[in-house]
Amino acid sequence: MTNPPVPTNAELEILGILWEQGPQTVKQVHDAVRVTRDIGYTTILKLMQVMTEKGLVKRDESERSHVYTALAPEKKVKRKLVSD
Repeated sequence: MTNPPVPTNAELEILGILWEQGPQTVKQVHDAVRVTRDIGYTTILKLMQVMTEKGLVKRDESERSHVYTALAPEKKVKRKLVSD
C-alpha cells in the first residue's frame, strides 16, 4: 500500500483497536469503543463500511459475522499524521 488515506478521529480510534487486538467483528469493536463513550452499533458499522471503501480495513465475509482487519499500517498512518 502506498499512502493510506488520512483517517478521521473516529476511524483512527477503530484502527487503534484493530492494531492492538487484531481482526475483530463490528460487535467486538463496538464493545471496545463503548468502554470510553456511548455510540450506536450502526454508527460503528457505517464507519467500518466507509473504512473498507477507503482501503483502511478489509472485510472477511466468509463467516456469518464479518471480520475486519486493518489494512493501513500503523507506523505509516501515524507518521503521516505527525508530518501533516
